[in-house]
Amino acid sequence: MKKYISMMAMALMLSMSFTACSVETDEKPGGTNIQDMCGNWDVTWYVVWPDGEEEEWTDGTIFTFNKADNGTTQMWVSDQDTYLGLQFLANIDYAAKTFTAAESENVEGGGTVNVTNGKILPGAGKNIHGVACDSISFEITFSDDPYPAKYGYADFSHYRVEGKKYSGFTE
Repeated sequence: MKKYISMMAMALMLSMSFTACSVETDEKPGGTNIQDMCGNWDVTWYVVWPDGEEEEWTDGTIFTFNKADNGTTQMWVSDQDTYLGLQFLANIDYAAKTFTAAESENVEGGGTVNVTNGKILPGAGKNIHGVACDSISFEITFSDDPYPAKYGYADFSHYRVEGKKYSGFTE
């Protein structure tokens, strides 16, 4: 009898393994509504002096990503607290691939942020292998920036940030 029960249990388990889950949704997987403006960016920060002269200050990484509502009018800009404690919402024009921020709250570092001339240029950058990639550039000021006085930049005008999109490959 044990032999028959074991065989029936095996047959039942085998028949269950051939069943498949049904599709619960008709939605196709895809990106966000602003996916062409989102990504990781390897950037260089420049100090811009009042006379327009620039001085390279430091390198870093900036992340741009959509809001939870997947809208097309704003995106987050962040350094994920790796350098300045920077995270703010920027207003975007997705068709033109531009962004700005006026007195936007810096939720990581405190104070507010102003961004002008923000743009993402598809295919305008080059990685170290010479392959085209997207580039980013913007000018930024902080209401409570501790670095100018700390590093002798007390009379500077603003920062200019520019860089290229991280490809995911070792560079």
